[in-house]
Amino acid sequence: MDILTDMTHGQAAALWSGLMILLMVVLGARVAVARRGNKVVLGDGGNAEVLLASRIFGNAAEYIPAGIGALAVLAMLGMPAYVLHGLGAALFLGRLVHAVSLSEKRPTAGRVIGMGLTWLSLGLAGLMLIVHAFAGPAHG
Repeated sequence: MDILTDMTHGQAAALWSGLMILLMVVLGARVAVARRGNKVVLGDGGNAEVLLASRIFGNAAEYIPAGIGALAVLAMLGMPAYVLHGLGAALFLGRLVHAVSLSEKRPTAGRVIGMGLTWLSLGLAGLMLIVHAFAGPAHG
């Protein structure tokens, strides 16, 4: 199966939404493991490892839901699957690269690239949604 040509727009949105949800589960589990390993019951307990894991998850949680929502609405509007693959892949890769890069103790190029991909995909999705709001067929 060629995902760029054989998937419907709904399937493309489902693929990238599912991958991003799984990424959030993995990042959330990393927070739980860090808390358990450092005997922190709530919050970060002032522990740098728990704080970092929490921020990595928090960064994903700040951007992924908007991306999933945009993919869902664009799919409902009939956006071609290849466009949804482009947006979904850019957002997923952006969040993945950003999460890995935040594991470093210093600013990295990966962190900048991750945010760039995230903002690019969300910005394009936002523009597409606005254009479709005014350019789509009128239904009363």
